[in-house]
Amino acid sequence: MAGKTKNMHQVKQIIELHFKGKGIRETERMTGITSKTIRSYLLRIKALDVPPEVLLTMNEEQLREMLYRDESPALQIDGRFKIIEPQLEYYTAELRRRGVTRQLLWEEYRKDNPDGYRYTQFCEYIRRYRQRNDAVMHFTHKPGEQMQVDFAGDKLHYIDRETGEVIPCEVLVCVLPYSNYTYAIALRSQKQDEFVGGICRALEYIGGVPESIKCDNLRSAVITSSRYEPHFTDAMDYLAAHYGTTAITARVRKPRDKSNVEKGVDLTYKRVYAPLRDITFYSLEELNASIRKQLQDHNNRSFQRKDFSRSQLFEEEKPLLKELPNTRYEMKKVTWGKVQKNYHVIVGEDYHQYSVPFTLIGKRLKIVYTADMVEVYDEHTRVALHNRSRKNHGYTTTAEHMPPHHRHEAARKGWNAEYFETQAGTIGASTQAVVKRILASKSFYEQTYNSCLGVLRLGKQYGEDRLEAACTRALASPIINYGTIAGILKNNLDKQKTLFDSPTSAIPEHTNLRGPSAYQ
Repeated sequence: MAGKTKNMHQVKQIIELHFKGKGIRETERMTGITSKTIRSYLLRIKALDVPPEVLLTMNEEQLREMLYRDESPALQIDGRFKIIEPQLEYYTAELRRRGVTRQLLWEEYRKDNPDGYRYTQFCEYIRRYRQRNDAVMHFTHKPGEQMQVDFAGDKLHYIDRETGEVIPCEVLVCVLPYSNYTYAIALRSQKQDEFVGGICRALEYIGGVPESIKCDNLRSAVITSSRYEPHFTDAMDYLAAHYGTTAITARVRKPRDKSNVEKGVDLTYKRVYAPLRDITFYSLEELNASIRKQLQDHNNRSFQRKDFSRSQLFEEEKPLLKELPNTRYEMKKVTWGKVQKNYHVIVGEDYHQYSVPFTLIGKRLKIVYTADMVEVYDEHTRVALHNRSRKNHGYTTTAEHMPPHHRHEAARKGWNAEYFETQAGTIGASTQAVVKRILASKSFYEQTYNSCLGVLRLGKQYGEDRLEAACTRALASPIINYGTIAGILKNNLDKQKTLFDSPTSAIPEHTNLRGPSAYQ
């Protein structure tokens, strides 16, 4: 470039004034730089094909390298650069592929160009090209415009009180880019229903709906990723329609497209994970209650080197959010199940069984379930409604669905372990001890209820005294069940005295028996 090279802050003045629509003459008058120099810089800037707002964010060294990269002596005198220059974009793209290294690319380059650059210079040109194309653009977000969502890489957990099992939880983080107001929630998984439910709760937390919701290309949200026309799941489309918003995705492998939530995840590690690291939680509800408290502290904390917080900035943004609909969107799944002989149908996702009227045994019913509810339909008639349980191989039973004799017993007696122990205790200590042994013989108490019921009914058949005697005799046995007690009573063994029941005086006198005096 002819003439003396200008300082980069002067060049930035030229760029800024041109960006504001100032002409060359007016720029010359305002800066004191000749029109010829201004025109030369503007031509060079135009040739870069880089937005002016991006150039203005660069420091002086980066801007200088961008403007003068084709004037370095190495590029002027070395014709080898003309060969490698068109390939730099290809090399940069190849380095993103798994297993591809600079060494491999250089070896391929040297195979085609034996007199080409050595490895060090080859890598330097790739570095310069990548640095030039990695310029970061500053995005200015409007209030109420968007909510960015993403899952944190690290998980939280709670402990199941009954089994002692550690249950890992995914953490969904949602951020409003204008105010950086943050929401986070622990979920059981990244499955579609959990993800959709997490977004619904985030919208309820902020008390409104932004114009768009931007997420990563998660399987829970996107069927086919595309820069121009991503194909969302039906659940995401229905959610967007329900709340009157638009679902959009970030570009693949472009984390800066959602930089606010990326930073939000990092701050969640520091402001939520770290304070909770030594606390033990015993349910998902407990965990999320503590997360909410930490979020409140985080959102109320002032920004670094600023005298206002996310919450204060959010108060300006909140009036610009759309109103929430009257009802929460619930994603529904549909499956079918045959009613088993125990008048229950199975939701295979959790392998949990839900009761239906016993009159439907053998019929194939439609099961519609959400994250919270399970509905069962016989054609168009709903025959059962239950709260959804996530307990694998568990049972949820409504008394009204039982046959009359089952319902009568259950309603009248309220079967549970405590009930059977109490009833046995009214007969005697041995009967109660036998019932406790039977209850403890299985992993689930419910599997022993019929055995306990049978033992108690033996008292009506043979009398409570005989049942107590039979139980006393059975306690010496290593295995106790209904069959053991019934066998003792049937064979009248409860009426026979055991060795422990015989008095010591029953031993007959005999001349060959020594008494206590023989041992003095």
